[in-house]
Amino acid sequence: MQLNYNQQELPEIAKRVLTLSKSKTILFEGSMGVGKTTLIKEMCKELGVEEQAASPTFSIINEYEGRLGSIYHFDFYRINDPNEALDFGVEDYLYGDNWVFMEWPEKIQKFLPADSQKIMIQKNEDGTRSLQLIE
Repeated sequence: MQLNYNQQELPEIAKRVLTLSKSKTILFEGSMGVGKTTLIKEMCKELGVEEQAASPTFSIINEYEGRLGSIYHFDFYRINDPNEALDFGVEDYLYGDNWVFMEWPEKIQKFLPADSQKIMIQKNEDGTRSLQLIE
């Protein structure tokens, strides 16, 4: 399924992604600056996070509290070896019942749950975005 959107439509897209996702573990793929973090921030807001969500580029993980529990936002951009993810217990986060949003998941491919929902985002020439939920 593909969804096209602009910045003003982001809240509606966030709701649709949360509703359409086959898993609470969502893998966000796309080039640098395409809007992965922006969409995740909106999804956190939709899940009841009151604080401003931010990119965990340097901390690797941010944890938020939503209406229904914890939400984990990972950014693996700075991971050089997949085993680094094991050092902070990534497996404990992946196999719970919480929402898990991951940027640059390909860096830890071998640890990802098989039922994860993959999302590909790309920027269009007119500045809009195209989001594809991949089976």
